[in-house]
Amino acid sequence: MENSQNIYKGIGRYIPVYLILLALSGLQIFLAYSKLDRNRLLAAFLAVAIFSAALAVMYFMHMIDERRSFFWSLIPATIFVLLMMNMIWSDSFRLLHMRPF
Repeated sequence: MENSQNIYKGIGRYIPVYLILLALSGLQIFLAYSKLDRNRLLAAFLAVAIFSAALAVMYFMHMIDERRSFFWSLIPATIFVLLMMNMIWSDSFRLLHMRPF
């Protein structure tokens, strides 16, 4: 007898996720051609992109199978990396004109 948890261990587990990601890409194309103002369009694109990225990380990078403590430890590390990237952007703008502010 087959265990009910082993049903979605193969490629069948990723096909619904792939179809959802495909639908989200179609939603982005639909939003691009809609007549929304700039702020609402940006908010909609960001929401769809965050959801798509979360699905890709959870399933295609196998984070769904990891322990929750490991998953939650990645959030502060990601925030730290983004903050450190923010520190060097001002220097890159300075180097664009090759002079200090």
